[in-house]
Amino acid sequence: MSELVIGEVRLSFVHVFAPYAQNNGDPKYSVTMLIPKSNTVLVQQIQAAIEQAKQEGVTKKFGGTMPGFVRSPLHDGDGVMQSGKPYGEECKGHYVMAASCKPEFGAPGVVAGPDRHPAMDQSEVYSGSYGYVAVNFGAYSDSGNVGVGCYLQHVWKTRDGEAFAGTRTSVEDAFAGVTIPVQGQPAAQPGYTQPAAVQPPYGQAPQYQQPSAPTVTPGYPQQPAPVQPQYGQAPAQPAVPQPVDPITGQPIPPAVMGI
Repeated sequence: MSELVIGEVRLSFVHVFAPYAQNNGDPKYSVTMLIPKSNTVLVQQIQAAIEQAKQEGVTKKFGGTMPGFVRSPLHDGDGVMQSGKPYGEECKGHYVMAASCKPEFGAPGVVAGPDRHPAMDQSEVYSGSYGYVAVNFGAYSDSGNVGVGCYLQHVWKTRDGEAFAGTRTSVEDAFAGVTIPVQGQPAAQPGYTQPAAVQPPYGQAPQYQQPSAPTVTPGYPQQPAPVQPQYGQAPAQPAVPQPVDPITGQPIPPAVMGI
């Protein structure tokens, strides 16, 4: 296989931390490179590596003869895709080339920054950032399809760039500022304040609030509270009013039976 370090390029469709299945295919690690057409030296190096892989494929993959048409991994970003749709605006003025590798061959090495420290997740190496990509080129022949594949080895993110639309944000950014109520606590109602519970000092019995006196409605006499007899005594009988002589105003003595 022909080996080559390609850069500096802009990275797109970055799936270098976990395999990704595209169009119901097999999951793979992958990244798409946007290669500036203005970097003619780099473009010539890529084309030469693809041609070398084609020549090696004559004996290894193509049965001793060069096929009439061999698919190339390098595509014109100013043209159209195989589906007939034009490439995105970010591809204008660039060549587009995807590199991938199967999980059974191991994950690609991913580093970032001038010190080439190990990159941890996609918040650091994302679609829209810039970097170098180490790849291998090799010929393939599968069910009548012959071509040269670009196989991903390692990625070095060198600098930041404007993230492409649709790039997934980090989990920290996604949930920043989101709060949830405490489990079991009712939501506060407008205009109502829940009184705080008062806990007694350690070792003391809790204090209970005494019930307030009943409300007296103006214009109505207050009904006296019934008096409960002590244990073992008969309930007190209500006093019977004594009749009064309407002429003298004196009480009338009770009548004696038989007189």
